[in-house]
Formats: sequence, structure tokens, C-alpha cells
Amino acid sequence: MCRILPNLFLVLLLFLFGCGGGEGGGTGTNTAGSATIVAVKFSAVSAGGNHTVALKPDGTLWTWGRNTSGQLGDGTNNSRNTPGQIGTDTNWDVISAGGDHTVVLKTDGTLWVWGLNTSGQLGDGTNNSRNTPEQIPSVTTWVAAAAGGSHTVALKSDGTLWTWGNNASGQLGDGTNNSRNTPEQIPSVVTWVAVSAGRNHTVALKSDGTLWIWGLNTSGQLGDGTNNSRNTPEQIISAVNWAAISAGGSHTAALKIDNTFWTWGNNVSGQLGDGTNNSRNTPGQIPSAINWSKVSAGGDHSVALKTNGTLWTWGNNADGQLGDGTNNSRNTPGQIGIDTNWDAISAGGNHSTALKTDDTLWTWGDNAFGQLGNGTAADGLIPNQI
Repeated sequence: MCRILPNLFLVLLLFLFGCGGGEGGGTGTNTAGSATIVAVKFSAVSAGGNHTVALKPDGTLWTWGRNTSGQLGDGTNNSRNTPGQIGTDTNWDVISAGGDHTVVLKTDGTLWVWGLNTSGQLGDGTNNSRNTPEQIPSVTTWVAAAAGGSHTVALKSDGTLWTWGNNASGQLGDGTNNSRNTPEQIPSVVTWVAVSAGRNHTVALKSDGTLWIWGLNTSGQLGDGTNNSRNTPEQIISAVNWAAISAGGSHTAALKIDNTFWTWGNNVSGQLGDGTNNSRNTPGQIPSAINWSKVSAGGDHSVALKTNGTLWTWGNNADGQLGDGTNNSRNTPGQIGIDTNWDAISAGGNHSTALKTDDTLWTWGDNAFGQLGNGTAADGLIPNQI
């Protein structure tokens, strides 16, 4: 389960990753003809570049997909197309899958990392990749974390924001473009409540409902009306009613407390969902609906839930990541199926994942590395239960 901070921390949605899920445990059964399918329960899921990380209600951690950099954390560099448990611990709590690395929190407030580390994104003081979980550092006050393309951001319980890893585009927000392999506070403000890391940019919320953003801006993903990258946090428009955020590959999505949906940045695949393929460097509402509840921005596509529990997708669909049974990209939101019990979502590089209220896990899209976890390497054009 995600640890939820007061008020505005309604949902922590990350690039290439997300977190969430309903309460529950045990197993259920579904009958299909004469066969009985055992429904494995999951409580949270995060989709990375080409790998997936999930939690079960018993607090165990499971991973699958690409593993060339050790991002699965199983002690090998062998990719896997079915879920595999990582260790035997039962106190994993918050998960985030990045481009090729993984960041997870335990219920005791410790932070653990593994995978690619060439830019210092693991924060362990080295640039050595690793294929097993390692704690960094010995702090026990971490409450949220987000793994980006090759950088990491995290929050402590005192409301401070910390960053490390690749900083070529200023995505660490420390006023420099120097990469760093250990956590550093950004800046001295202590009112941060939510954060999301994209491929090369970062988005965060403060407790007063303001939205702040920094990093690469060549596609307008910072939403500040320019295409100039920046290496320090900047407030986006004067609104104080932002409630949830998600940084994607080169676009950004956010919700306000009135359940309106806003997007900006790269739109060549229609990932902004505004009916055009024109990129935009300022926030624009899409569409006129006011019943959005959750959002996740992927590589070049977006996934969202409405308050009625329906699932909606748009953007690039070359690998079936929209889940509508086709490979046709779309620049407006389209409902997937008719189910009304979707509960949590996470959009990866080119695949998507979601949980239902019964704690079942569903995946679709690119499966070249087994990131769908269904035992095959075939892409999935519609959601299939794992």
C-alpha cells in the first residue's frame, strides 16, 4: 500500500511507474468453462521502462520483465516473464520502478535500491550497478520515493525533498547540472507532500496546493510557457488547488482538487489527450469532464481513472499500451471495457498495469522483455489478468 500523506497527497504517480491498490488478501477463484483460475492478489504495482514491480497484501515484493541491469533485484541479470518474489521480507510498503532501476520503501521507513547505477541513481555513493536490494542511507524517515529515467527523488516525514542521480538536464533541482550519487536536500523548504520523476524532469506538490517543476523542457513538459530547461524548482501558474501529479517521458499530467484533468508537454502521439497532436508548454484542461480521480503518464501514453471506477487511455499505441484491442494511437481519452471496479494504475515505457478493487492485477502493451508477467513475450492488446 502507498503511504498517504495528509490532504493533497492523494496519489503518488511516477514516470514509468505508479503505486496503489485496494485492501484485501487471500485468493479467489473464477470459473471459465471447466477450468478454475486462481486469482492471485496484489496490493500495489509500478511499471518501469521495461520491468514491473508489485506488492502482495502480505507485504511481499515481486518483480518481472527486463533485468539486464539487475533491476529485478533477484541476484541475477536474467530477464523473467513471470512474477518472482524478492527475498522473504514481508514489510515492503511503497514501490517505484524507473527506467532501469527500482526504489522501494519498507514500513520501517528505510529506503532500498537496486538496478542500473551509471548515473548514481541508486544513491549509494558509487556508480556500480547492483542486482540485489541495498539500503541507502541508514535513515528511517523516508515516506515516499519516485524513480525516474536515471534519477531518483524522495520525501522524508519532515516534508523535506531529496534527489540524486543524473542531473544533465537539471532534474535534481539543486541549481547545478552535476550528477550526484548520494541524496541531497532540495532546497531548504520543508512543505513538500508529493513528487513524481519523469524521464528527465521532476514534478512536486507543496502542502499549500502549489505545483513545482524542474529539469528538461525541450517539449514544454515543465509547463512554464517556455521550452527552457531549468535546474531549480519553479511554480507553475498561481493555482493552489493541485491534488495529484505524474511525470511521463516528456509530458506531464496533473489533477486538481475539483477532479479536472490537465496536461502539457510533448504531444506527437496524442498523449496530452486534447484532440490534437500539438505539443504545449502550458497546462491545458482535457476534456471538460470533472470526474477524474487518478492519472499516470507513461513514455508516450497516458492512463487515467474516473471517480466511477472506469479506465481510460490515450496516446501512443504501437505496442498495444492503450489496451483497446488495436495498435491505433489516439489523441482523446477512450474508455477501456465497461468495468467500473478499476482501482489503481501505472503506465510504463510502452506497457500499462492496473489493479481492480478485488486486488487482481492486469497488464497490457509491450512484452518484449516479459514485463507483462504472463509467461510469454507476446504483446497484449487488451488487459489480461496476471
